[in-house]
Amino acid sequence: MTTDPATELSFEEALKRLEEIVRALETGERSLDESINLYEEGQRLKSLCEARLADARQRIELIQQNAAGEPVATRPLDAQ
Repeated sequence: MTTDPATELSFEEALKRLEEIVRALETGERSLDESINLYEEGQRLKSLCEARLADARQRIELIQQNAAGEPVATRPLDAQ
């Protein structure tokens, strides 16, 4: 099984690459095959970014707050 190199990218790196792909596709200067390959890469990057954002959102929501709105504790993320 081959690992997708995109999974090694940080969120910021993945987003930057996704923006590059969008710009490349918008120019219309790529061949059909290149465009399809770029589109597929873009879809993988989009999914990766969405998953990382969902994880971050979930982690933030786990912060417990007291009545004054101050963080008092955190719970470990249950990554099931």
